[in-house]
Amino acid sequence: MRKIIAATFVSLDGVMQAPGGPEEDPVGGFEFGGWTFHYFDEVGGAAMEELFSKPFALLLGRRTYDIFAAYWPYQKDPIADAFNPATKYVATHRPDTLTWQNTHALGPDIITALRRLKQEDGPDLLIQGSGDLIQTLLANGLIDEIRLMIFPLLLGKGKRLFGEAAMPAAFKLVKSQTSTTGVIIATYERAGEIKVGSFVTGEPSQAELERRKNWK
Repeated sequence: MRKIIAATFVSLDGVMQAPGGPEEDPVGGFEFGGWTFHYFDEVGGAAMEELFSKPFALLLGRRTYDIFAAYWPYQKDPIADAFNPATKYVATHRPDTLTWQNTHALGPDIITALRRLKQEDGPDLLIQGSGDLIQTLLANGLIDEIRLMIFPLLLGKGKRLFGEAAMPAAFKLVKSQTSTTGVIIATYERAGEIKVGSFVTGEPSQAELERRKNWK
């Protein structure tokens, strides 16, 4: 069974928009494109090399596909060497405009298509960027692993990684490290349902009972 892995750069306030450069995705008037640049060091570089060291297929939303397809086929570096020959699955309503080699549209029902792909033999499905697609998959419980590089800055406005529609689920931290520039690199794997409990002991006061009644 294949896993769906979301690997994402994110700020402390959850923004993931345009980490690579000013022209990457200025939609909505986003002013801080390229916010990851000054934080990369050998630790971050090694984490990226590890991410792409195993076979994978790319899973992309249409906007990220367009960004990648206009850039990576024209580069010659280790990431291009990994991305260009990889199979790409794209969520799109315009399948006839997919020109990057080895690219396949997921079709009109992306959830059914991805559930089928997860059951097939093959490399894991790696999401890069694709914030809208990530939120759709989180809402349907389809992401098995989340790899975050959390950068020590606040961006305010911008496209965010997590929305309110995510299906509640527990995750466990399986690996973490910190770069010399303060970037937290963390891998989380799905770990079943959320378990709740209470630190309250004894009988609630009358004031507490009144509070509960008023807050419903």
